[in-house]
Amino acid sequence: MRAQAFDMRKYVLVQRRAIEKRIKSFGDKLYLEFGGKLFDDNHASRVLPGFEPDAKLKLLLSLRKQLEVVIVVNSDDIISNKARSDIGISYQDEVKRLIDAFNDVKIYVSSVVFSFYKENDAIRNFKHFLESNNVKVYKHYEINGYPENVSLVVSEDGLGKNEYIKTTRPLVVVTAPGPGSGKMATCLSQLYHENKNHVRAGYAKYETFPVWNLPLRHPVNLAYEAATVDLNDLNVIDPFHLEAYHRMATSYNRDVASFPLLQAIFKKIYGSSPYKSPTDMGVNMVGFAIKNKKVAIKASNDEIIRRYFQTMKSNFLGKLPDSAVEKARIIMSEAKLSVDDRKCVKPCNERAAQTGVPCMALEKGNKIITAKRSQLLGAPAALLLNTLKSFANIEDKQLILSRRVIEPVTDLKVNILRNHNPRIHAEEVLIALALQADTNPLAEAVLKQVPKLRGLQAHSSVILPVVDMKTFRKLGMNVTEEAKSYAGKIFTK
Repeated sequence: MRAQAFDMRKYVLVQRRAIEKRIKSFGDKLYLEFGGKLFDDNHASRVLPGFEPDAKLKLLLSLRKQLEVVIVVNSDDIISNKARSDIGISYQDEVKRLIDAFNDVKIYVSSVVFSFYKENDAIRNFKHFLESNNVKVYKHYEINGYPENVSLVVSEDGLGKNEYIKTTRPLVVVTAPGPGSGKMATCLSQLYHENKNHVRAGYAKYETFPVWNLPLRHPVNLAYEAATVDLNDLNVIDPFHLEAYHRMATSYNRDVASFPLLQAIFKKIYGSSPYKSPTDMGVNMVGFAIKNKKVAIKASNDEIIRRYFQTMKSNFLGKLPDSAVEKARIIMSEAKLSVDDRKCVKPCNERAAQTGVPCMALEKGNKIITAKRSQLLGAPAALLLNTLKSFANIEDKQLILSRRVIEPVTDLKVNILRNHNPRIHAEEVLIALALQADTNPLAEAVLKQVPKLRGLQAHSSVILPVVDMKTFRKLGMNVTEEAKSYAGKIFTK
């Protein structure tokens, strides 16, 4: 079993208590800005082994009776059909997915807010779809001078022109399909309207990273920077917290830069600010549930290297600028890491140089397993087979799938489905094993090893097909790729 760094049970307990305490501190209602991914926080689960990808959902389930959810989506993201890069679905579809996921566990979604609202066919159509499915929709508008012009922002011509979201429960979780959706502005708008209606409402922010009670350059926090090179986020010491309490706390640049203005807005709404620092606004208790710092450091260093390779790949594909690569390199240097610290990288590239074809390597304890592309199997499919055979204590030379099984599949792919690549992909090799498990004891033995793949580290000598990377993600494997295409191809799919 993989060593654990994080205590999930303790986390849910202390995090729930912190939120309940914050609700009571304001009185009637708390608007909780919920950052990060709610259902699939795989970054947190990688840097803090033991943190479950749906940990935040478990937290909300423990508060289910007293909470409702408001989902905020930026109208511009609907118009531009913006997509989540990690799972490849549009923000519009992500809003639908969030609503379904909440409904499945009986968490009440009270409404969807279109921030920066503008008249547009895509907006009107999506609004009609939501309302046809009994989802309330509210319009919030762009405010000129937000947030610098406090007098205008906190007025009827500013926050006052937004539609008032009708909420009924003491905890309102404000979430979104991605960054830049307008969660903070939505919360401030509600505070303005609640104050007008004599409701004692408060605001707090929940972000998993950076971890405020870990040192600024701790690997866990450096891994967060490595994950956000595209957003230009920087971890910084919270100067307001240091001045108020003479204690250092880790925050990030955007919160620190915006805090004076937010504090002024709070004073305008409340008469005084409830917070002395950005750290005060937060209710993140993740740092108190880390039970093994050595494991967390090792996992975070692995993540920094993984993110470095991901940044290099995105830059190669034209999706990130050179400045992002430079930042990733600086983080690697700060953490005193090199790509060779990822044990599967060097063996993978050495075998690729020897064979002249795409190869992969995987770290299994102290053992390195390698695989190369063949006439019938892609390197990802071959790596899965080799690794599963190793777990099942089956010799590497032992055939599990015969050519009689594989060749009809490749024939189908090329001659019927008109694919250019005849080789078996990673998911297809698992399907082939499943189909043979009833009649082939070796296939059955190998298939039973699949759960052991979760958490394993692997590397590819070239950029992998999207379908193979999706399979590795589903299996819970952490795979990096060299920023190069095979045989000079510039289109990778």
